[in-house]
Order: sequence, then structure tokens, then C-alpha cells
Amino acid sequence: MILNPRPLDATPVAHDRVYRALRSRIMQGDLPPGAAMTLRGIGRDYDVSMTPAREAVRRLVAEGALTMSSSGRVSTPELSNERIEELAALRALIEVELASRALPRAHMALIERLQTINTAVAEAVAHRDAVSYIRTNLEFHRTLYLRAQAPAMLAMAETVWLQMGPTMRALYGRLRKTEPPQFHRLIIAALRAGDEPGLRLAVRSDVTQGLRMLAS
Repeated sequence: MILNPRPLDATPVAHDRVYRALRSRIMQGDLPPGAAMTLRGIGRDYDVSMTPAREAVRRLVAEGALTMSSSGRVSTPELSNERIEELAALRALIEVELASRALPRAHMALIERLQTINTAVAEAVAHRDAVSYIRTNLEFHRTLYLRAQAPAMLAMAETVWLQMGPTMRALYGRLRKTEPPQFHRLIIAALRAGDEPGLRLAVRSDVTQGLRMLAS
């Protein structure tokens, strides 16, 4: 007997596809704070039924990337100043440690790669492209932190980035940046020099300065 295959949009593959696509959009600031969405709309956007859309949303709610009200309204989080300060402190703790662990493995190819990414960051700033700016900025940090070979710690950092994505979009609009992050150059210089105190200070300043300006 031939069994009917499971519909494509009811498989875990479809659920994971929706989850990853939405997660990427949120982390990169493609959605502003308080952006509302519906399961039906998500299903339509990704050509799936309600089931994988619902499962993807549940995962993102659990990660703090989305909020869901008692009435079932789904939206991106609008963070209080206290929450922004908390996440900034977490970034400082986790990312400074990741950078420190990456330093002994920071070969010249990595430094050149970071310089290339930072050029892309500068181009995004010049074009006032918020999503590209956030995406390339996160790529800069992730590329460095991968050298730490600390996957659990990196996963924690990415969870914070995910919760911060919409707020970073708001921050970019408020600051009206015209220059790339100055601390990226200091990070690269510290890596070249093998300067761990300088690297820790540059990373801490880079990941906290803008967020604290938003909370002020």
C-alpha cells in the first residue's frame, strides 16, 4: 500500500524554514519595534499553512524575538529602557569574553576578512541602509567570535542580538549615523597588536555605546 506523502507545509522542514527566515529578518532589524503580524499573514508570506507558521512563532516567542498577547496578537518587542540596559550589559559580558578567547586564534586572514566586512559596514552607512548596516555589523562580530570556538557562548550572544534587532533598527534611525563604527577600527588594531586589554575595551565600547544612547 502506498501512503500519501505528508503535505510539504506540514513538515518540520517547512516550520524550520519559516522560523529561520523570520529569525533572520528580526535579528537584522528588518522589522521595527511593535510591528504586528498574524499567523495567516506569515503563512501567506512564506507559502505555508497555519501549523508551521504557528510553530515558528512559538519558537521565536520563547527566544524573546516576538511577543504574544493573551488575545494572540503577535508583534516584535518594544523594549523598555531598563531592558535595553540589561541587554547592553549582557552584550558587554558575553562579547568581550568571546573576543578575548578569539584573540589567540586571530590570524592575518581573519583580520583581512574583518577589514573587508567593515568596508561593507561603511557602505551601508553611506547609503543609510539600516538593514544592511545591522546585517554587516553583526557579520563583523560573528566572524570574530567564531574564532573563540565557544559555540554555547556564541549562541547566547545571538539570542541577545535577536531580541535587540528591532530596537537596533530604531536606534539607527534616531542616531542618523553618517560614519561607520569607530570602535571596529580599534578592534582590528588590537587584534593586529595582540592587545587583549585594548580589544576588550574596544568591544565593550562598541556593543554598549549606541544602546545606552538609545536608553538615555
